[in-house]
Amino acid sequence: MSVEGGTVGVLAWMLEPMFDLVFVEGRADAVTWVGIAILSLFVVRGVAGVAQRIVMARVAFTASSSLQQDLLSHVLRLDAAYFSANSPGQLIERVQGDVQAIQTMWVQLITGVGRDAVGLISLMVVALSVDPVWTAVAVIGAPLLVAPSLIVQRYIRKKAFRLRDIAGRRTTRLDEIFHGITPIKLNAMEAYQQDRFRVATDDMVRATIRTQAGQATVPALVDFAIGFGFFAVLLSGGPQIIAGEKTVGEFMAFFTAMSLAFQPLRRLANMSGAWQTMNASLERIYALRDTVPTIVDPVTPAEARPASTDVVFRDVHLAYGDNPVLRGVDFTVPAGTTTALVGLSGAGKSTVFNVLTRMVDPETGQVTIGGRDVQAYRLGDLRGLFSVVSQDTLLFDETLRENLLLGRLDLSEAALKDALDAAHVSEFVADLPLGLETQAGPRGSNLSGGQRQRVAIARALLRDTPILLLDEATSALDTKSERLVQEALSRLSQRRTTLVIAHRLSTIREADQILVLDKGRVVERGTHDELLDRGGLYTQLHRMQFGADQG
Repeated sequence: MSVEGGTVGVLAWMLEPMFDLVFVEGRADAVTWVGIAILSLFVVRGVAGVAQRIVMARVAFTASSSLQQDLLSHVLRLDAAYFSANSPGQLIERVQGDVQAIQTMWVQLITGVGRDAVGLISLMVVALSVDPVWTAVAVIGAPLLVAPSLIVQRYIRKKAFRLRDIAGRRTTRLDEIFHGITPIKLNAMEAYQQDRFRVATDDMVRATIRTQAGQATVPALVDFAIGFGFFAVLLSGGPQIIAGEKTVGEFMAFFTAMSLAFQPLRRLANMSGAWQTMNASLERIYALRDTVPTIVDPVTPAEARPASTDVVFRDVHLAYGDNPVLRGVDFTVPAGTTTALVGLSGAGKSTVFNVLTRMVDPETGQVTIGGRDVQAYRLGDLRGLFSVVSQDTLLFDETLRENLLLGRLDLSEAALKDALDAAHVSEFVADLPLGLETQAGPRGSNLSGGQRQRVAIARALLRDTPILLLDEATSALDTKSERLVQEALSRLSQRRTTLVIAHRLSTIREADQILVLDKGRVVERGTHDELLDRGGLYTQLHRMQFGADQG
């Protein structure tokens, strides 16, 4: 960049001998060496330009890719509550959009320093060597730019912050549309969603135009100052040339140097606006990096595997803001047994799972596994104790094999086949066009609900963990799929400590104990028959469901 920028100054300097020796004095011997010198300058400039663009592309994309990876690594360690407070679109814009904005602006800044600043300095040296007074007159309007530039920069920064925020909301709107495409079509919401996206897009267009207008103002101010400077130079230098005090070559060298300085000066002026735009993205990234997780590994962690897998909740309290969710929850799940959690929506069933797996920590009380507080384990070791099968089975847009193995390379084909057979996955894999190499589709959309559940059960079997968490695993299935999944779950839960959240009470008749939660408390506990005999809340739930089934 320095070589490319420096050649501009040399080119302006070469115009003086070209005009004075060739055009004015008519010296034929000067034609060849002046022409070769100018040709060499353009060759050097061309080679330097190609080299710097290759280097900058490599540096820029390598650095931005590394930053994106660092940001994603940081985001993945944040608490679950952070993801509830920040939409996917905003996070995508932080990791992708803001980093790309920084990459673009940073390339401009480095190019400005490495090429335009050097070019501008070399051109000013040529102008000063011709006539310092002319140079001083040419830049007489520069001080007038300071105050307007500061005002414009503050405006650009404000608009840049708004633009990045709007971009995040627009990305969120797209994310919600594409993930909810089925209900959108079923409810004929295409026009409604299109209007909402149009509003977000219009906001982004207006914010972009205002930001660009602010950025364009600074170079415009430079144009005014330079135009004023040229006018002043002509007034002061014109009489000198007419009187023969300065040669035409000197004036052309000066005029060319100042003219060539025009573009790098405008680009450098534009960088003040680019810096403000980049600063908005930088501050958003800094804010993300400054967010630290509260759920972290202990300083002195316990052993990875507990001696037993009995689970105990002791007087656990938890509130989300001002809303209490768990109010003194107490229960014990003996190792190797099955405990079911039932209750109305909002009773705290899912929160029990979240506390157990440390997706959230309780405010008071204690949760232990094998006699050790869950907060004494490393997060990776703690969550390595659980296999989870939920009603919203997460499948990635990858092959079935990749969805089952999840990057594990230590599983044999025999172990994989056993898990597929036990989970009844083998029954439908054979009918798929590519077998296990078939793409699951976005969120597993190429499979039915029952097939997705069976894949999740096979995945849990392959994890082979001592504790099993089932969260409404059969609530959205038809009768045949439910029977197959329930049979697979029964195999999966053998010899494991199992906690089940279930709305279909028929699926938990054989549970060793059933806990009935109501408003964050365990209000009843016992077996299915014992709870029915008591005639309490469980009996009411059973009657409500039985009546719904009959209907």
